[in-house]
Amino acid sequence: MKILVTGAAGFIGSALSIRLLDRGDEVIGIDNLNDYYDPKLKEARMARHLDHPNFTHVNINLEDREGIKHLFEKEKPQGVVNLAAQAGVRYSIENPLAYVDTNLVGFAHILEGCRHNNVEHFVYASSSSVYGSNTNMPFSIHDNVDHPLSLYAATKKANELMAHTYSNLYNLPTTGLRFFTVYGPWGRPDMALFKFTKAMLEGESIPVFNYGKHRRDFTYIDDIVEGVIRVLDRPAPPNPDWDGANPDSGTSKAPWRVYNIGNNSPVELMDYIGALEESLGIEADKEMLPLQDGDVPDTYANVDDLVKEFGYKPDMSVKQGVTNFVKWYKDFYKV
Repeated sequence: MKILVTGAAGFIGSALSIRLLDRGDEVIGIDNLNDYYDPKLKEARMARHLDHPNFTHVNINLEDREGIKHLFEKEKPQGVVNLAAQAGVRYSIENPLAYVDTNLVGFAHILEGCRHNNVEHFVYASSSSVYGSNTNMPFSIHDNVDHPLSLYAATKKANELMAHTYSNLYNLPTTGLRFFTVYGPWGRPDMALFKFTKAMLEGESIPVFNYGKHRRDFTYIDDIVEGVIRVLDRPAPPNPDWDGANPDSGTSKAPWRVYNIGNNSPVELMDYIGALEESLGIEADKEMLPLQDGDVPDTYANVDDLVKEFGYKPDMSVKQGVTNFVKWYKDFYKV
C-alpha cells in the first residue's frame, strides 16, 4: 500500500516507517523537523530510512492548508497514520496555542485530505492523557473521558471527536490509538527515561515528581508499532449494536473506533528508576517533588478490546526495555 505517515522523523513515526518499508509498503513521510527538541536527533532517526527507494520525505507543516491539500491530491495515499503533533503535557501549560495550531488545525487539514481523496483508513495517535480525572483503573475505552487535565489531553480528545464526525458524515473509517507512556531506543529527549539517563551519566540529580508514587503503563516502542500496523491493516468497522440510548464510548454506528495500546502492567516510577540504575550501574541522586500541574498519578491500560479484535497484547518487560534504551543511548551519544 501507499501510506502517508505524519511525524515521520518522530520517535514512533520513524520506527513505523521502517516497519512499513520493510514489508514492502510505499511511505510518504511528512515532518517539518521543528526544534521542540534537537532536530539532529530527528534527522538521525530519519536517516535510517531516508534513502529507501520507497520512502519520500515532505517537509511541510500540518497547518499549511493548501500544501496538505496538494500533497493528498498528488500522492493519493490508501492509508494515513497521523503521528505528528505538538507533544508534552508541561509544554501545553506554557504554550497552549502551539497545540491549537498543530493538534487541532493541522489535524483538520489531514481529515480533509482523507475525505477528499478516498483514503481507506485513517489511523491517528491519541493518548492515555485523555482519561484525565478518571480514577477507574484500568482505563477502558468504554469509560467516559470528558475531564482532561491539560490542553494537550483536550486536543487529543478533540481529535477523537473530530474523527468521529468525519466517520459519521463521510463514511471515512478512522481509528484513534491511545498510547501509554511510550519509551525505548531513539526516544524523545523530553521524556523521563531520556532525561534521567542524561542527568545520571552527567552526575546530576533527577527530579522525581509525586515523590516517586507515580505508576505508569510504560509501553515499548516495538510493541506500539506492532499495534499500529495491525490496526492500520483493518479499517474501522461500524458497531451494528451501538445504541444511542446507552452509548458506548469506544465504538459507534459510524466506522470509528478507539483502542488503548499499553503494556497492561503499571510500574511504579521508583521501580522504573531502579531498572535504569541497574542498567547504568549508577545510583541516582533523587530530588523528591510534588505532583506537577496537569499530570495524573497513575495510568493503566485495559487492552481487552485490542486482544479480542486483533489478537495482540504488548509484552516487553520494563527491565529489558530500559536495558535496550541504555545500550542505544550509549552507542548514539558515544558515552
